[in-house]
Amino acid sequence: MTAGFEGTILAWAGLLAAAQLLLMAVPANLQIGSDWLAGPRDSEPPRELGAVPARLKRAFENHVEGLVMFVAAVAAVALTGTSSALTEGAAAVYLAARVVYVPLYAFGVPWVRSLVWAVGFFATATMLAAAALGPAGGAA
Repeated sequence: MTAGFEGTILAWAGLLAAAQLLLMAVPANLQIGSDWLAGPRDSEPPRELGAVPARLKRAFENHVEGLVMFVAAVAAVALTGTSSALTEGAAAVYLAARVVYVPLYAFGVPWVRSLVWAVGFFATATMLAAAALGPAGGAA
């Protein structure tokens, strides 16, 4: 069993999540303040984030949600031995869509952001379908 190209894309998707976390955390921490962050955070109501840090937080959370399905897709492809040009292409499209999604969300671009999200989602679904159907179209 090997994850191959799809596994490499998964590693890059994980690094993207780490980069998004930092991209969100730095402005959020500057806004909220280190005293509140260092405390127990239960002595007062949670502090609200400004527009851009809040969007970056939602973009990060959205990526983590999508990453769960993408991990399943990569694992399914590896476990079923169904890696192909289709699954490799779908993995690359997923990652590209997730990278493009971040600035679109950060700058509040409607509709295009949703379209880019859908591209990444359907790329993941394509990988899952390829694994489920197997190399012979599902014939066992």
